[in-house]
Amino acid sequence: MARAPDSEAPSPPTTSTPAPAASKSLREGGTVEPIREILWGTSAGVRKLETIEEMPTEMRELVVRLMVVQADTEFASIQQHRPWLDNAPTLEDRWIEARIVADEARHGLQACKILREFGEEGQGMIDDLLKRREGEHKLDAFNMKFDTWADVGAFTCFVDRVGVYQLRAFQECAYGPLARSIPLMLSEEQLHLNFGYNVLKRMVKEGGHYAGSAEEAQRAVLRWYPRALDMFGHSHSKTSQRAIDLGIKRWTNEEARARYIQEITPLVAKIGLELPREDFDRRIP
Repeated sequence: MARAPDSEAPSPPTTSTPAPAASKSLREGGTVEPIREILWGTSAGVRKLETIEEMPTEMRELVVRLMVVQADTEFASIQQHRPWLDNAPTLEDRWIEARIVADEARHGLQACKILREFGEEGQGMIDDLLKRREGEHKLDAFNMKFDTWADVGAFTCFVDRVGVYQLRAFQECAYGPLARSIPLMLSEEQLHLNFGYNVLKRMVKEGGHYAGSAEEAQRAVLRWYPRALDMFGHSHSKTSQRAIDLGIKRWTNEEARARYIQEITPLVAKIGLELPREDFDRRIP
């Protein structure tokens, strides 16, 4: 389911829902007014679209395309994690691996529910997704095996973090059913990020007393960080700009990538690992 600019990452668009106030209202028994209008793009201020019949053809095609990729990454991730359900180094690690697999299955189902709204076309794509095996997925990062426990940690730390940025880009988008599916998915993905980061941290700090070594962790960083940057797609993509205009995504590929790099760089340095150059081993410029 592209090189980042050197300039500072742009600020996210503002919304009309201050989270602390909403949380306080709910705790006190009140209600929270949902965001019903489109917040950005050429139709900003218009009510969100709730059915596929309301969508212009270009938006329909884009939503289908994005949901196919989203579902494909979720199902592919299950295949990658599956061997480690029985081979993770500790009982707690195996439990978290099981939770991650369950989360990925639910997220894939969520994307497929949206595809089902597109009738026979959507169902045909779901059927195709369920037949795909390792090595047959769209994005390179999801065709690579987890050969070591360091791979598991680096994947969940780097690649799953890209997934969070992709979900944030959809948050409060112009298509209501998609917008409403995002908050739970984001909260579940946070487990994955924390888990991966802690695996790498423990490998650096504890070495053989936990699993692997700092050197293995560093090699995994060099393997997975370039694939994570590639996942944002081509810089200056006309499709990503059109997704913004249509109110589906909030950021261009390069804007999202810049935000990601700004977040991950100090986190990796904090545990004593090093990121390669942004153009190292890249396949998508």
